[in-house]
Amino acid sequence: MDSLTVAATMTVRDALARLEATGKGILLLMDDSGAFLRTVTDGDLRRLLLEANSLTDTLGKLPPLTSQTLGPNYSRREALDLMNKHAINSLPVLSDEGQVLDVIRRQDIDSQVLLSTPHMGESERDFVEQAFLTNWIAPLGPNVDAFEKELCAYVGSAHGAALSSGTAAIHLGLRLLDVGPGDRVFCSTLTFAASANPIVYQGAEPVFIDSEPSSWNMCPKSLERAFEAARSEGWMPKAVIIVNLYGQSADMDPLLELCNSFGVPMLEDAAESLGARYKGRQSGTFGKVGVFSFNGNKIITTSGGGMLVSDEAELVERARFLATQARDPAPHYQHSEIGYNYRMSNILAGVGRGQIKVLEERVESRRRNFARYHEGLGDVVALHWMPEPDWSFSNRWLTAATVEGGISAQEVIVRLSADLIEARPVWKPMHLQPVFAGSRYFQASNDSVSDTLFANGICLPSGSNLDDGQQDRVVSALRKILA
Repeated sequence: MDSLTVAATMTVRDALARLEATGKGILLLMDDSGAFLRTVTDGDLRRLLLEANSLTDTLGKLPPLTSQTLGPNYSRREALDLMNKHAINSLPVLSDEGQVLDVIRRQDIDSQVLLSTPHMGESERDFVEQAFLTNWIAPLGPNVDAFEKELCAYVGSAHGAALSSGTAAIHLGLRLLDVGPGDRVFCSTLTFAASANPIVYQGAEPVFIDSEPSSWNMCPKSLERAFEAARSEGWMPKAVIIVNLYGQSADMDPLLELCNSFGVPMLEDAAESLGARYKGRQSGTFGKVGVFSFNGNKIITTSGGGMLVSDEAELVERARFLATQARDPAPHYQHSEIGYNYRMSNILAGVGRGQIKVLEERVESRRRNFARYHEGLGDVVALHWMPEPDWSFSNRWLTAATVEGGISAQEVIVRLSADLIEARPVWKPMHLQPVFAGSRYFQASNDSVSDTLFANGICLPSGSNLDDGQQDRVVSALRKILA
């Protein structure tokens, strides 16, 4: 700050030299008492010289100016908006008493911390180039076959079908479980809409199940209530979709016990939990069908894509058949049932093969993000972190917490956004979505856990390529907001 501070007695020559030496593009003209008067730029000095002044004249000849300044509680967005409005690149920050606290520059603040961005490794390009060199550009090809085998080997599943999205995998999974018009399907309510929409694709009716607080995933007590209600009313669901939220497995043992006791198959939506484990076993391998997503924001990505896995070979073979337009084995184009264009391309599968190689590193990075948040904000009583039960090894796809105190989670998200930090609310439960208005919903007690988590939940920037400086910026902003 001292190097930027100048007095009215400084010459124009010395001011130009000071501007060149500091490289900040701005000086701060102060009066004899140290109070801020105005900013001085090289443009101001050039205009002074063009008005028949010399290099030996002093800054005292500068005309009065009401400079653009910021108060001590400025946000990055406020600063950038002011810079853009006045076409300037630096702004002094003044205390409430008018003392200069800092000078901020556009280049130092014009960057956004995003929630979860793709993180490429070193091998993806090799597999993609191989696809180009061999002209395997269309859907299917060697990369698709290899990606299926490599993913299945990692999770410990016998068979897999690489598809265009996780949503497509859920849709096909419901087809494989014979879900159709008039059927009902139990589904976790605290999830993204892609978990539930395919139920409606099949003409079936979703019935939503509450979460439990120890993992934020499907509550066994709520599922039991739903099964008992169905039995008393003379019907059974055709399937149960259990979602592993934010990279953490649901409590599979009691949930599977309930499904098995009522004779209803389970589809495990592990779109967010690749690399997580339940009691040492890989997420996505507990249901009759398991589903993964490789969307751009997931822990590994193929840009867009998904995979259906199962230990039953005939199920996966049928998934592949349906995903390629259900084309009959005939010498001409013949179709005996409706199929879909759901297969993954050979190019995107090449990206996936490279990503599989770094999956363990990505899990480690995201778990480290959570640990650093917990360490940096552990004393902030308003934050309550998403728990990790003893039976769980979460991949911490997103670091999630609830905000409890005098400020709402939504206000925290808005204020982080003002500092160019992207945070998101926890998923809005499906039973609260307008598109599912009127759907049945089972909770374990009078208080809906999923409603509370949605009202208070927040997801913080969690990408595996999030650097320490970016994360420290998030921690600092949260400490300021929640002080």
